Amino acid sequence: MGRKISIIKNSNFYAFGVLGLIVLRAVSNWIIPLMDKTEARYAEIARIMVDSNNWVTPQIDYGVPFWAKPPLSTWLSAISMKIFGINEFAVRLPSLILSIVIVILVGQFAKQKKLPFFLPGFILLTIPEFLLHAGVVSTDVSLAFCVTIMMLSFWITMNQEKPSYWRYLFFVAMGFGFLAKGPIVLILTMPPIILWVLLFNEYRSGIKKFPWILGALIALAIAVPWYYLAELRTKGFLDYFIVGEHFKRFFDSSWKGDKYGFPKTQPFGIIWVFLFIFSLPWIQLVFFKLWKFRANLSKDKWLVFLLFWLLWTPFFFTFSKSLIHTYILPVMVPVALLVVHFWDSDSIKRQRMMVITSLIVPFLVIVTLLIGLVNNNLEQYSNTDKFLLKGQVQNSDVNLYYFGKKSYSSQFYSHGKIKSVSFDELSGKLKTDHPFEIIIPDKFLTKVKESDLKKLRVVKSNAKKHLYIYEEGND
Repeated sequence: MGRKISIIKNSNFYAFGVLGLIVLRAVSNWIIPLMDKTEARYAEIARIMVDSNNWVTPQIDYGVPFWAKPPLSTWLSAISMKIFGINEFAVRLPSLILSIVIVILVGQFAKQKKLPFFLPGFILLTIPEFLLHAGVVSTDVSLAFCVTIMMLSFWITMNQEKPSYWRYLFFVAMGFGFLAKGPIVLILTMPPIILWVLLFNEYRSGIKKFPWILGALIALAIAVPWYYLAELRTKGFLDYFIVGEHFKRFFDSSWKGDKYGFPKTQPFGIIWVFLFIFSLPWIQLVFFKLWKFRANLSKDKWLVFLLFWLLWTPFFFTFSKSLIHTYILPVMVPVALLVVHFWDSDSIKRQRMMVITSLIVPFLVIVTLLIGLVNNNLEQYSNTDKFLLKGQVQNSDVNLYYFGKKSYSSQFYSHGKIKSVSFDELSGKLKTDHPFEIIIPDKFLTKVKESDLKKLRVVKSNAKKHLYIYEEGND
């Protein structure tokens, strides 16, 4: 028993656990190809930014502006690819780095309770939603990072006697939050902060401790220049992004003006299901503890602050008709910090059980990767065109096509070389003497004439698609 207790209490256990999980995520970032649609789309937007050297207007294809999101995550991925080359690890590296910074930031709150520094980081990295996004190309990691800095800066500033740089970091994070995902950064942070201030009558202290006028100018100085240039370069951006993405999308899941996505009608309140599934097992422990100590919740300012932070985001998105599970990412930090807050109220046996249970998902990731590599399942069944295009792009003399709407992974892995062709265009190209290669999804094979298909030779294939080549003399 003594040995088991020492392991759970030993700070080295959590330090090595965090290191191991980060290594696991880094290796996964290197091995796993970019998946369609969402991740490959953001990766391709970043690749085009590098290739076109256009750092103002993100593009979903050459000459086609991407208005749905601001550019912070795209900038970070593009800079990473500038340094480390066009590959999966480089485009995902910013998400991993931001996640590591969050892990380090939350450690100080464990030390204040005389708990292992890496305990909250261990909890974060064993939350499926957080572990997943430590290696995914998306705007959500940048937003979660900015939300985390804003919320922690607010708390630290409110509880320090002397002014520090944290009061300025609050506004710096706000400005970058506008560049990460837009005004949503204020929607996710200011309501819980205001509620907490009003509940504990802290508004005078809040006004006094923060440089609100200078801070607002700092935030505007960070965010406004890009918004101005974006509208200047592509007229209509502000109307689409502010009105369409922030109001019409929220209230109307069938919004017809969506240029890039697709209707995602979800049942009312599905965000809470996402929270309880993608944050297990820690979220269940949090709510169990909140219920157990419900009589004394309102007396602890830190506990209430974390509770408001945790509950506000899912409450807000409860009323949205269009959402995905990634919307819960900004509240993974309060989940971890609430677990830390209640940690010493549990027995060693329960702590050990929670730690073991939390490692199930990372263990399954390792097993899945190993099985995928040994059985070639990644190449056959993953939703990507990387393996079909491997080795094909180097042949610059052969044109590369995609039957129907080209996938984002095919764009990324062909370095923008691949072009979409329709049924009529394919028939026309088969009448020329110019060799080409074409990816045809199996679901579209019935649309291709049998006589045309005979002119094509299969080069590679997976469970859903074939790569064909047309050569002189095939017909």
